[in-house]
Amino acid sequence: MTLYWNRSVTMSKREAIEQLKTAVRLSPENVPLRVLLADALFEYGLFEDAEAEYENVLVYEPNNAKARLSLARACFQSGKYYKALVLTEDLLKTEEAPGGAWTLHARLLLNEGDVQKAVEQYKKGVAKDPAVADPNFAERLGIGMKNSPVVDGKLRHSTIERTNDSSIVETARTKFADVGGMEDIKEQIRMKIIYPYTHPETFRVYDKKVGGGILMYGPPGCGKTFLARATAGEINAKFISVGLHQVLDMWIGSSERNLHEVFEAARASKPCLLFFDEVDALAASRSDMRQTGGRHIINQFLSELDGVDSDNDGVVIMAATNAPWYLDAAFRRPGRFDRIIFVPPPDLEARASIFRLMLRSKPIENIDFELLASKSDKFSGADLMALVDEAVERKIAEAMKDGIPKPLTTKDLQNAAKNVKPSTAEWFHIAKNYATYSNADGIYDDIINYLKLK
Repeated sequence: MTLYWNRSVTMSKREAIEQLKTAVRLSPENVPLRVLLADALFEYGLFEDAEAEYENVLVYEPNNAKARLSLARACFQSGKYYKALVLTEDLLKTEEAPGGAWTLHARLLLNEGDVQKAVEQYKKGVAKDPAVADPNFAERLGIGMKNSPVVDGKLRHSTIERTNDSSIVETARTKFADVGGMEDIKEQIRMKIIYPYTHPETFRVYDKKVGGGILMYGPPGCGKTFLARATAGEINAKFISVGLHQVLDMWIGSSERNLHEVFEAARASKPCLLFFDEVDALAASRSDMRQTGGRHIINQFLSELDGVDSDNDGVVIMAATNAPWYLDAAFRRPGRFDRIIFVPPPDLEARASIFRLMLRSKPIENIDFELLASKSDKFSGADLMALVDEAVERKIAEAMKDGIPKPLTTKDLQNAAKNVKPSTAEWFHIAKNYATYSNADGIYDDIINYLKLK
């Protein structure tokens, strides 16, 4: 049995979960009931709670393959990749392993940089159960693509050629004025990147060395990519956003070559801002890796950052991650990502600014931006966009019935806010543990201050 909900019944989700918890307390040995509760927690995004409940299921039914796979998925979603890897590998040793176990294993292998093995496992999973096929993930692996890097068992150069294509180089037109709030973060970026470009003589007076990159971290959807693009706009630089599909390759040595070509494309487009999103996938801690392929990519990345064989002058490097705790410590050394900036959900003033930016091209009437900002605490920028989209969809539905488009009002947006919940809670739940127990070098002090843990 599975529960299905939609966004318009958020409160019923919580009520259903509480009812299931009550039922489990009254009947703790009812395994189907526990599975139902665990599935509900997972679907609601409470992955660590779901993990605990799936573990309870396995106490009663240790060989329950579905529960073992669900536990691995919950660990994967909460960032516990090593635990998920162990669980899937144990599950794959059994005949009961479902196709989804193979495809999840493929995702975990891709995280480690072992693309070739990930392709093999993905294909095995789809062969066992075609329903688990994921076209987007298959495309990341280069499976079934017209420009796949593999033809008749031989490597093509399409991946490398793609990085040299001028189509990956953008002309950044976004400026800081387009970014709502975040004034402290903008000032940190100005000091690290913008001022050295716009006022180099001042830095020379003080013999202040310039260089190094910026690593932004924080919950997803809070504007890290937008900030990077706006930074490029502020210094009138070209902009290259690097995704995993442009780097990772199934053949030994190809990923390193692709990474080099990305840097070469930036060097050929000076001044250029090179931005790595989800950089933890390319720069994970080498001590946690069991595959040598991932270590080679990291070593290549460090070599490119240092400009060992090339001149990085005129190339600005920024990166973003939702999981800084997985990043190899070597990337934080001087000259690399030596400025680490916490990008939290927008504060009250920033939320009001974001609402103004999002609504400036829409028909509105007497909007109280400050009130809306006060009703959306902990919302990420993406959450605020979802809120506005919800309100717009309702107004369009009304217009379809009445035949008269009407402007958005404060009440429309308030009503929409009731059905959109902040997506940042789960991230802070995980981050709190690292900030509390793994903060010897003070890297997570900003999280501690934000959560007021001291």
